[in-house]
Amino acid sequence: MSVFAVVLGVVVVQRVAELLLAASNTRRLRGLGAHEVDPAGYKWIVLLHVGWLATMVAAVPLAAAPSCPLLGIYAGLQAARLWVIASLGRRWTTRVIVLPGAPLVRSGPYRHLRHPNYAIVAGEIAVLPLAFGAVAVAILFSLCNLGLTLRRIRLEDAALATASQSQAITFA
Repeated sequence: MSVFAVVLGVVVVQRVAELLLAASNTRRLRGLGAHEVDPAGYKWIVLLHVGWLATMVAAVPLAAAPSCPLLGIYAGLQAARLWVIASLGRRWTTRVIVLPGAPLVRSGPYRHLRHPNYAIVAGEIAVLPLAFGAVAVAILFSLCNLGLTLRRIRLEDAALATASQSQAITFA
């Protein structure tokens, strides 16, 4: 089996596991009275990620030799993603969810960045295709992600500004 197939398989399994965790957390948060910001916009985030993975399958030859330094950077991004998930705990989800009355998380990477997960996702979307020589995939999906992320941050920040002492829980 090729390195590309193994790496892509690991990424898909990781994403599915994250979706299951996010769905569980979303149900629990809604049960606590949380509401979703821009539920109709969520499909574009999902489409971006599915399209990114599918385009890599179509664009990267199975035998493509990886760049080990870039795969190392990608692995570091995964560690950072786990830090985000651990910092948000049961409040982490792939949607923008506002739980009224919950304080903002200010620990972990949130001590340093307001939206660390969006930075991590931007890195992932660029670095993984680059690790296998798919420069066009990295550029195309990075631009698409930038547009969706800027929109999502604007909506999330507005929801936080209007919800006194609220927390938005997100994954990009």
